Amino acid sequence: MMPAVSSLGLASTARNVGLPSGIPASLCPEGGGQPTGYMENSVSYSAIEDVQLLSWENAPKYCLQLTIPGGTVLLQAANSYLRDQWFHSLQWKKKIYKYKKVLSNPSRWEVVLKEIRTLVDMALSSPLQDDSINQAPLEIVSKLLSENTNLTTQEHENIIVAIAPLLENNHPPPDLCEFFCKHCRERPRSMVVIEVFTPVVQRILKHNMDFGKCPRLRLFTQEYILALNELNAGMEVVKKFIQSMHGPTGHCPHPRVLPNLVAVCLAAIYSCYEEFINSRDNSPSLKEIRNGCQQPCDRKPTLPLRLLHPSPDLVSQEATLSDARLKSVVVASSEIHVEVERTSTAKPALTASTGNDSEPNLIDCLMVSPACSTMSIELGPQADRTLGCYVEILKLLSDYDDWRPSLASLLQPIPFPKEALAHEKFTKELKYVIQRFAEDPRQEVHSCLLSVRAGKDGWFQLYSPGGVACDDDGELFASMVHILMGSCYKTKKFLLSLAENKLGPCMLLALRGNQTMVEILCLMLEYNIIDNNDTQLQIISTLESTDVGKRMYEQLCDRQRELKELQRKGGPTRLTLPSKSTDADLARLLSSGSFGNLENLSLAFTNVTSACAEHLIKLPSLKQLNLWSTQFGDAGLRLLSEHLTMLQVLNLCETPVTDAGLLALSSMKSLCSLNMNSTKLSADTYEDLKAKLPNLKEVDVRYTEAW
Repeated sequence: MMPAVSSLGLASTARNVGLPSGIPASLCPEGGGQPTGYMENSVSYSAIEDVQLLSWENAPKYCLQLTIPGGTVLLQAANSYLRDQWFHSLQWKKKIYKYKKVLSNPSRWEVVLKEIRTLVDMALSSPLQDDSINQAPLEIVSKLLSENTNLTTQEHENIIVAIAPLLENNHPPPDLCEFFCKHCRERPRSMVVIEVFTPVVQRILKHNMDFGKCPRLRLFTQEYILALNELNAGMEVVKKFIQSMHGPTGHCPHPRVLPNLVAVCLAAIYSCYEEFINSRDNSPSLKEIRNGCQQPCDRKPTLPLRLLHPSPDLVSQEATLSDARLKSVVVASSEIHVEVERTSTAKPALTASTGNDSEPNLIDCLMVSPACSTMSIELGPQADRTLGCYVEILKLLSDYDDWRPSLASLLQPIPFPKEALAHEKFTKELKYVIQRFAEDPRQEVHSCLLSVRAGKDGWFQLYSPGGVACDDDGELFASMVHILMGSCYKTKKFLLSLAENKLGPCMLLALRGNQTMVEILCLMLEYNIIDNNDTQLQIISTLESTDVGKRMYEQLCDRQRELKELQRKGGPTRLTLPSKSTDADLARLLSSGSFGNLENLSLAFTNVTSACAEHLIKLPSLKQLNLWSTQFGDAGLRLLSEHLTMLQVLNLCETPVTDAGLLALSSMKSLCSLNMNSTKLSADTYEDLKAKLPNLKEVDVRYTEAW
């Protein structure tokens, strides 16, 4: 094989570039002499009528004869190897111009197809070694297809089959990629997709180094995979294709396959939300989605995502409720419909500025509500199929042991749009991948669950209770904590992070018997992570509520006797149950120790009902009770009014209580603060309560009939 003349600087791709100076040449016009020397004027490739090797006897050595209009040009090379390079390069260039001319004005497509096949055969049989030898025919065909858009499907397929041999060792040019994409979209079940495109895509995935420089190759690969998914077997065909890319052994021999597949998946998933992303300039940040709130800024319109962070001071909460009723907002586009549903009609004043990024204290952390707003994203049918296909591919990639470390590293920065992370279907499907990371014993894999840098969310935060992607009661969170604690993360720093941000979920899971969380709570006590005495007492009560917790706490007490002294003082004075706690969780906790000194109890944003009232009435010192956004009803309210006559502060905001239960409060003469915001309170009942509760100084009746 020979390099092309262009690679030697002898022939250019320009149409009218002459032979370079410095090459000896002889011009032999008919009937004239034989002037020799260097060429003064260029000779266009299109003007060359014939190229021959001089072979007659006594001919000059290593010469080529070029026949042009009006004469002949002799080119003399230094040796036979260089002469042959010139000869094959000039012949190739001459034929390329011929095919460009023939295919630029097609008349009969059967003739065009025949010429394309001949062009392909010429490129394949050429002894020259140069990228342009195969790329030039592809570019000619690409231009032909772009200029003739009225071809039939069969003519399209015939042309694709004709150029297929050139695609075995060459990437298709950009315009040809667009043509292939169109074919995949319009004819996904065509045999051309399987028989011709498969080896082309395999080559792209194995050898492409940067989709950023050739984005249409990535788009073609993306459309090809979607075409496979449209076949009868659907994802089974896609799965077999992924298997073929990995290979039969336990280690994939092609290092570029995984990053290229991930790049295609990320681009495809982004495209599912692209129209919605482009439809507004005020998309919330990932931190805002996590927190469910927005910082005060110039966003217009405001996207109503907010998590409520109540102050631990219940009296302050009830006295400073917001005046504005928050309403639902619907943002629609032709492909995506996003509805933000508001279940809260009031918000409390925050103890700190909303612009402050500092973490709340432990009690505040325990009192953070679950997401009061849900972002419901509805994709169009095509986007939904695309999303399902490429999330499934990510699942398949996570099943390969050799690919999992690199996959975890690629996904650690969370390279998905914010809209995807707010989409329940996406996060639910992606949960399988995160579970695979959490189950992998290799530190290089499960360490990628943590954020890539300080101040940025990681998968650990997103899939923990209260995170935007959490859809369970903490099972995945417990699994992630377990694997991280079993690695090199059994440190005070990691425990302190859990205590500051995830103490509530840890206590709730420990209350339900999760051994990992029991161990976490014991370590927090052992390493003196918790400074607040009430919080320490609540942790102790949680540990003693289960057999495994009691056993581990006793072992801890054997090492640290002073911890028992806290319990002998009569229990905590204030207690906050984690969100999602149930009646059973409350009963288990209250039955595990002494709560005779308990004065402040917050059940806000839990799942408790009136059934828990029978346990609440056993707290004789209780003075402040927060039932905000629970299912506590009239039956429970009547029971409380009969027994908790010393109650001073009661928060019933957003509970299902009615006049029937509220009237019973008239017997609680010690009440000085009462929040009935967003309940079914009537004006008559409100007047009756004011008359019968002389100590009532602070009352909230907004969004009721009495307002």
